[in-house]
Amino acid sequence: MQNFFSKIKLIWTDKSLRRKVIFVLFSLIIFRLLSAIPIPGIDTLALERFLSSNQFFGILNIFSGGGLSNLSIIMLGVGPYITSSIIMQLLTIMVPALKKIYHEEGEAGRRKFTQYSRFLTVPLAAIQGFSLLAILENQNILMNLTAFDRILNLIIVIAGSMLLMWLGELVSEFGIGNGVSLIIFAGIVAALPSQIAGLVFTFDPSQIPLYLGFLVVGVLVVAGVVMATEAERPIPVTYAKQVRGMKMYGGGSTYLPLRVNQAGVIPIIFALSILLFPQMIGAFLSRFDGAVVSKISDILLSFSQTSVLYAVLYFVLVFLFTYFYTAVTFDPEALSTNLQKNGAFIPGIRPGSSTSDYISKVLSRITLLGAGFLGFVAVLPLIMQYFTGISTLALGGTTLLIVVSVVLDLIKKIDAQVSMREY
Repeated sequence: MQNFFSKIKLIWTDKSLRRKVIFVLFSLIIFRLLSAIPIPGIDTLALERFLSSNQFFGILNIFSGGGLSNLSIIMLGVGPYITSSIIMQLLTIMVPALKKIYHEEGEAGRRKFTQYSRFLTVPLAAIQGFSLLAILENQNILMNLTAFDRILNLIIVIAGSMLLMWLGELVSEFGIGNGVSLIIFAGIVAALPSQIAGLVFTFDPSQIPLYLGFLVVGVLVVAGVVMATEAERPIPVTYAKQVRGMKMYGGGSTYLPLRVNQAGVIPIIFALSILLFPQMIGAFLSRFDGAVVSKISDILLSFSQTSVLYAVLYFVLVFLFTYFYTAVTFDPEALSTNLQKNGAFIPGIRPGSSTSDYISKVLSRITLLGAGFLGFVAVLPLIMQYFTGISTLALGGTTLLIVVSVVLDLIKKIDAQVSMREY
């Protein structure tokens, strides 16, 4: 406890750290103010009824950081930017030129890659914004709109999404933590008071055992996510002795920590972004006439959180994205090269390609455990929903995973900043 308070004191006494924390808080305040500014022409009562009975828009509301609940100017949230990042990272596997930019051109290449992601965000925001506004107008939530009103609303939501993307990047650059994840986290936390109030007003004493069961499962899930996030596989590393002049350097031993879950919460966000598309397309097609179009719309809309197929695909996507994101962000060859340049080696393993192959093998094995656990925790609320019939569990489980993972990542980055100043 004393160590905790000393870190808090250091954060507020260190000018640089204090500036970063204040910048993050100020950015999140701006984000919450933007989420309270609605677009024109909304029927608020129709919107409230529609959101209360639609799980798909409940998940979409998570990515908007709560901006969709009142159709704010940032109703699209960071969803288009996340989708753009997914597409660009998938293209690094299929397009060698992009892979070279991302992995071999250093910081300049990463900046260029990010710029491409920003450019792709604009058309994606236009497509998602047009589809979403058309769905809302079809549900009589947006009423009496002229052609000019529709174009204006589309421009507003595209600009709002780009503004939120820019705000998230500013938080990542000048604050602490991942800006996009913090925006999603802030939206979830901001909705907690109303959710708790709703739970209190609808409290049923006969359901106390069920509530206690949910509480126990929630605590176990949080503990499991923390353990999986903190778990690591240490690989011993030895530094060769070097003689410089009349002195001998090196010869020490340390270890290389490989985390069981290198990807954090990103696979869950990626998987949910992909799963949102069929439901959005189905809802958009439902406003058109025609037997074939109606049939396609019904099939896509049936792909909801109540289906077994949804749960299976959710698990598979989380599992695959965990491997994919780990492969994109962690390069065993570069690590092996850096060890060799610094005169370090893994005992019993030859430097160079053998070291790279060994690290890849270990990483693949521990990622199998991390991906399997993350996938199971992601679909656990869906399993509980299937047996209990309580539809809010699916949303609660997703938000719980995101909140725990973002908090852990933020704590680690704050600890890293504090440790740097202490030394």
